Amino acid sequence: MSSEVAISVGNLSKVYRIYNKPEHRLVQMATLGRIRPFKEFAALHDVSLEVKRGETIGIIGRNGCGKSTLLQIICGTLQPTQGSVKVRGRIAALLELGAGFSGEFTGRENVYMNGAILGFSREEMDARFDQIAQFAGIGEFIERPVKTYSSGMYVRLAFAVATAVEPDILIVDEALAVGDEAFQRKCYARIEAIKERGGTILFVSHGAQTIVQLCDRAILLDAGEKLLEGEPKAVVNQYQRLISASLEDQKRYRQEIKSGLAIGATTSPKGETTASFWQKDESRQEEDKTSSHNYDSFDENLRSESIVEYTINGAQIKNIRILDESGNAVNSISFGRPYRYQYDVEFLESAENAGFGMAIRDTSGLHLFGQSSGEIGKGKKFNKGEKLIVTFPFLNLLSPGLYYCNAGVGKYEDGEVMYAHRIVDGFVFRVHQFGADLLCSSTINLKAGPVSVDQHAEI
Repeated sequence: MSSEVAISVGNLSKVYRIYNKPEHRLVQMATLGRIRPFKEFAALHDVSLEVKRGETIGIIGRNGCGKSTLLQIICGTLQPTQGSVKVRGRIAALLELGAGFSGEFTGRENVYMNGAILGFSREEMDARFDQIAQFAGIGEFIERPVKTYSSGMYVRLAFAVATAVEPDILIVDEALAVGDEAFQRKCYARIEAIKERGGTILFVSHGAQTIVQLCDRAILLDAGEKLLEGEPKAVVNQYQRLISASLEDQKRYRQEIKSGLAIGATTSPKGETTASFWQKDESRQEEDKTSSHNYDSFDENLRSESIVEYTINGAQIKNIRILDESGNAVNSISFGRPYRYQYDVEFLESAENAGFGMAIRDTSGLHLFGQSSGEIGKGKKFNKGEKLIVTFPFLNLLSPGLYYCNAGVGKYEDGEVMYAHRIVDGFVFRVHQFGADLLCSSTINLKAGPVSVDQHAEI
C-alpha cells in the first residue's frame, strides 16, 4: 500500500439553511441578512480524515448521519460550508440512484457521456463498450432511454461504467443494495480486482459484514460527527452497539466511543470497567496442569480486545466460557474434540418469553455459525431473580486460528423482539490443531429448566 495520500479531508463542515416558507429567502435578501428567518442544520461538523492510495475505507452510520453528504463533497458535487478537500487521481462515483445519467438518453449514450466527463475519448470508450455492456447484463435495454430502467438495471449500468474506466478512486454510496444477489457477487469481485491493482475505494454501506470483509479501515459517523476510526470489526461492533441502544443510552455511548472508553472494554451496571467477562477458576487451572490432554489449556493472556456489551434490558449475561469433557476451563482447544460453550444468565425482570443464542466469528468478523434455543415468543417464562446456565455442546472441527464468541438473551415484548442482553466478542479462543468446520450437538440444555431443543447445525 502506498503512503501517498489520495483523499485528504480537513475540518469539514456542511450547514444547510432550512426556511419555513419560500418567501423567507426574499426577506433575508431584502434585509441584507440582518433578519435570519431560517434554522441551521449541520449535516457535517468538523470531520477530518485521510485515505492513502490503495486503501479501502468503509463509512458506516445511521440514516441521516452525513455519509452521503461527505461523499458528495469529496466528489465535488456539493460545496462545503467550511474546511478543505484534496483529491489526487481520477474519481468514479456511484452516489444516490439517479445521479450521473440522463433519463432521456439511452444507456449507450449515457455510457459515452460519462466516459467523456471522466476524460475518455470516443475511441477509448469504443474499446470499453462491449465489456461494459456484458458486465451490466441488461441486454437490449442498453439501447432504450434510461428513464425506462428499473432501479436494478440502472445500478448495473452505472457500476459497469464506473469500474470499467479504471478509476484511481472509486466511491460507492450504498448503490449495490438494490442489485440482486448474483450481481452483487460480481460487483464485489470487481471491487477486489480494483483493490489488487492498487485502486483506492471509499465505500458506504449499512451492511456491517460488507464493511468488515472489504475494508482496511472503517469510520463511524453519527449526527454529522466522526465518532470513531480504526479496525473495521471494532468500528462495526460500536456501530451495532449504538443503534441497538435506547434513546437515553445513545448520548452516553456516543461520548464513550468518541473518548475511546468503548474500545476493548465494557461497563458493568455499577460503572466498573472490565476487560473480560471470564472469571478464572484456580482449581480448574491446577487440574489442567495434571491433565493427560496436553493440547487443551487456558491461557490467561488470551483475552478479547473488542468486547461490546449491549444495554442490560431485563437480564444479564456473565462468565462466558468453554469447558472440556472434564469440566475444565479452556480457551486453547483441539480439533475433533467435544466441548461445551456456556454462559450464566440472571433475570433482573420477569420475562414471559425468552430465548438464548450464541455465534462464532473469525478475526475479520465473519459470522461462521450461530445457534439458538428456539423461536423467541414461544420460550419459557423466567421469573425475576432466576439464574441459569446456558450450555451449547459442540464438536470442534474449526481450522487453526482465533475465534470470537457472542452471547445473547432475547425476549418478545409488546409484539417486538428485542435483546434483554447481548455481548459481542465476549470470549476468544484458539484452535491449535488442523480442522475445517464446526458441528454443533443436537441439544441445548438449560440447568434451571427443562428447555431442550433438538437442533442440527449445518454450515
